[in-house]
Amino acid sequence: MTNAATDLVGQTLGPYDLEKLLGQGGFAWVFVGRELDGTPVAVKVLKPRYAGDPQFESRFRNESEIAAKLEHPNIIRIRTVAKAGDHVYFGMDLCADSLGARLAREGPLPEADIVRLARDIIAALDFAHRQGVIHRDLKPDNVLIRSNGTAVLTDFGIARAVSGYVASTGVNMTIGTPHYLSPEQAQGRAVDQRADYYALGVTLYKAATGEVPFSSTDWFELARMHVEDPPPSLRKKRPEVSKRFERVVLKCLAKHPDDRYTSGADLQADLQEVLERRRATVEIGAAPIGTRQQLAITGQMLRSRRTSWLVIAGVAVGLVALIAIVVKLMR
Repeated sequence: MTNAATDLVGQTLGPYDLEKLLGQGGFAWVFVGRELDGTPVAVKVLKPRYAGDPQFESRFRNESEIAAKLEHPNIIRIRTVAKAGDHVYFGMDLCADSLGARLAREGPLPEADIVRLARDIIAALDFAHRQGVIHRDLKPDNVLIRSNGTAVLTDFGIARAVSGYVASTGVNMTIGTPHYLSPEQAQGRAVDQRADYYALGVTLYKAATGEVPFSSTDWFELARMHVEDPPPSLRKKRPEVSKRFERVVLKCLAKHPDDRYTSGADLQADLQEVLERRRATVEIGAAPIGTRQQLAITGQMLRSRRTSWLVIAGVAVGLVALIAIVVKLMR
């Protein structure tokens, strides 16, 4: 039985040659691997302590197989879900980057970039929700980025596998990532798609400011903050962010699910408006203005022009008079 990720590097697992460790989470290791034809892939391998538990392994494989059926451009393609010897694994497409890694390198991102990535994430969530699948663990590390800049969601079903295992066995395990948990998850209540939109709000907040809205080393205090505390003003941390974008994020972060977005379509519409307003501002040089403001500006311009002509006329009359006086004196 392999007890360390490094023991698997250079080994062959099913149809994949494992080349190097890419990263790891609470339950699995992720390797860069290659198929027999040389195609690069990512291979997620369940850690031994969980693969050795038949009930956990069964739930993990079942949820991975459900996720593999979610065929959408913004959801990672799972190629294989299998077991080889003691190892439970699945192979999936290899992406160039992740939102988590990009934030670690660059810090807060431009608003336009965040909105474009958000729209890809929402498309993935909306598709999954319509198939009856809730992610439950959305966070920047689960947002992968292809070489063309497209965002792709991964790890569908992992949190559900864990929650089902906890419910059936009573084993104390953390479900989801505490900084991204919705208030209802923090309280142990039932969740629906609106929990994913809350986690999306935390993700967008982090992408815009470089920080999560709530942070504590004490899990119970962090849970209380999700349930009770209003999120700090996004624009105080990042003044250049638009008010419209901030409103979208804060609606996602509403404490009660009924006050959040209930569908991807509504969220997409609001983000489209954010993009259009930004585009108008960039192209015109200022935000769109109302008719009353336009009339006021036009009136100011006309008055300014009229004043200029009066000054010019006055100067001209003065010059004519001066010339007349000089000519008279010369006589």
